[in-house]
Parts: sequence; C-alpha cells; structure tokens
Amino acid sequence: MRSNSESFVLRGARLVLPHASIDADLLVEEGRIGRIFERAPEDSQSIGEALNLNGLTLFPGFIDVHIHGAMGADVMEASADELHTVARFLARNGVTAWLPTLVPAPDEDYRRAVLAVEELMCGQDQTTTPAAARSLGVHYEGPFVNEGQCGALRTKYFRVYDKRSALDFLPIVELEDAKRMITLAPEVDGGIELIRELRTRGFVVSIGHTRADVETLDQAFDAGARHLTHFMNAMSPLHHRAPGVVGWGLTHDEVTCDVIADGVHLDPLMLEIVLRCKTAKRTLLISDAVAPAGLGDGEYGVWNETITVKDGRTSNERGSIAGSVITMRDAVRMIRNLKVSDQEIARMASFNPAKLLGVETECGTIEQGKRADLVALDEEGNARLTVIGGRIAFNDLQK
Repeated sequence: MRSNSESFVLRGARLVLPHASIDADLLVEEGRIGRIFERAPEDSQSIGEALNLNGLTLFPGFIDVHIHGAMGADVMEASADELHTVARFLARNGVTAWLPTLVPAPDEDYRRAVLAVEELMCGQDQTTTPAAARSLGVHYEGPFVNEGQCGALRTKYFRVYDKRSALDFLPIVELEDAKRMITLAPEVDGGIELIRELRTRGFVVSIGHTRADVETLDQAFDAGARHLTHFMNAMSPLHHRAPGVVGWGLTHDEVTCDVIADGVHLDPLMLEIVLRCKTAKRTLLISDAVAPAGLGDGEYGVWNETITVKDGRTSNERGSIAGSVITMRDAVRMIRNLKVSDQEIARMASFNPAKLLGVETECGTIEQGKRADLVALDEEGNARLTVIGGRIAFNDLQK
C-alpha cells in the first residue's frame, strides 16, 4: 500500500476512543480521520484503498515530550538528517510526535541544536520526505536547575536568573506554532521571576531537578509552573516530616506529572502509587531516551562522558542513571502490565502530552476531523502500523 495515499480505510481494528473501545473501521482522508464506522460500506473501494488490521488495537499516536535522542544520535549534536533518523525510529515504535530535549550546554551548542530542529521541522511534512514522527518544538531540560539534583546533567553549564537579559542565550525555533517547554528548579536564584518571564514568552514551565520546599512550590504554581518532570526522579524524596516535591505533587490535583515507566527509574509499585494519587488524568508517559536507545547494551559517548548500557539500564561515570533506552511503546507495554485500561493508556501516552503542549484539538485522540496520527498494537504491545498525518510511516502487518 502506498504511504502517500490521500485516502484509505483501516478495517477490522479495535479503536481506542476517549471513552470506549469499539470494533470499527476508520477512514483516513487528506491527512485526517474522515469517518469512523462499525463496518466499512461495501463500496469502500471508491473511498480509498483498504488495509485489514485483523483485530489489532488502534491507539492515537504516542507523543513523547522528553527525549534526548536514539539510534546513536544526540539532539545536542545531531544534524537535521540525523534527527530525521531518530524520528523514523520513533515512528517504528508508535511515536507520531516528539519534543527534542536539550541539556545544559555552551551557548553555541544550543544554537546549533535549535537550528537543526528548525531545519527538521521545515521539511518534515513534505511528501518527498519519508514520513516520521513530527518534531513539535524544543524542550530545555535546564539550565536553571539545582546542582544537588543534577542527575546526569553537567553542572558547569547550570545558570541562575537575575534579569530578562539572562535569557538572551536561549534560542527558540522561529516557526509558527513551534512549542517551547522548559524544566527548571524554582528555588534557584530568581526562579519565581524566571517562571513568570518564561510564561510571558509562551513556554510550558515544568518543575524538575529540584529540592524546592512546599512554600517555594506554591509560589512556582502561582507563577505558572503546573507540571513536574520525570516525577520522583531528580527531586528530593518523600519524607514523613518533609513532604517536599513528591508530597506536594501527589496532593495537588491541579498539577500534572510525567513518569519514566521503564522499571528502572520507578519501581512498578511506585508507579501504582502515582496512578492512584494522580490518576491517568494527570499523568504523562515519557521515554527520557538518550542516544544509545535502539542500539542495545554497550558503552557510548554522550554529553562528553561515557554512558554504559547494561540490561536496559543506563549509568554514567558517576554511577547515576543517565536517561533511559526505552521508547514510548515500551512504557505503554509496562503500564499495560499494571492492568490499566486502554483509555487510560491513550490518555497518558497521547492526549495528556497533547494537552500539555496545547495541541489537543489537533491530535491526541481518535476523533473525526483530527489528524490521522495512529498506531496499531498487537497483544504483545508491538507496533504493527504507524500512520502520521495520514501517511503510513511504518507497516509491519505482514507478520
């Protein structure tokens, strides 16, 4: 089947809709979901080609708002072509949109990385370019974070905020609708004013790599920070006399959080606790994947140091976990094992990330009129088909 067909029918799927799962057929036309019907009409050939999913479960495409790279390519160093290789890898794993994530670095590295992302975005919707996960903009992880919770980030590039010009180094993707996200620690010097200024510049502000106390967190919330990055990781832990970031996050329904569901960053029981407190309505899945993702165990050079991958766990030269090597598909598989419903999974992997970035009217759910960003999974959680903007980016239906 051609990947650039203007219209086609997906037959025999189990569709995960926002409030129910139904056995139905779906018409893709002009890059969008044209119609959902219980059974395709007999004259569906006049509508377009047909593809039989034979009972596969069709989810809205996954959206990863925190990912540093894959297949040996690091967002901080990759060219636009290399970023497209990452995007193709993501599509093979059910991801239809992503937010390339930057780490603290010299100014020139930031500029080079953002220009590469911008070049990628300029060409990603062209039919002459192989379909791949769409970059939606840029996510800055740091540099306004706490040295005491640095994780794998390089502390020598951390910053504080004292005036508006302190943000002059921060390049943005100069494209209409490009999204801007940043993870910061509100307790850094000038942190609360920094949040206010970033919000005026259109940034989604998330709290992470932090040891903030409850009072500071309340001030950050009032200033516009309403999300928590890789919840429970790189933040002060829960203590019965010092609830800190974790306790504050668990008890504030107005705050959302994202989690790395890889069995390394969080024990499955902790994931269950998060889901009981935050529910699927306020929880996002992320990969936090680094360049070795997709390459297997070994030693790799990342961020000017050696990162070792062994049995799916990363560690840097200081012994800290250094991101993950999973994809959103892997995270979905793990959450599925916790007996979470497909509607809740779709919310955490698709709708909630879309809502966080303000694109939920365009994507994130399977509904008529929305972008045809879709992924079909088999019972083992393997991606068998990925459709991005109505174009088939990955097809493994022959197995």
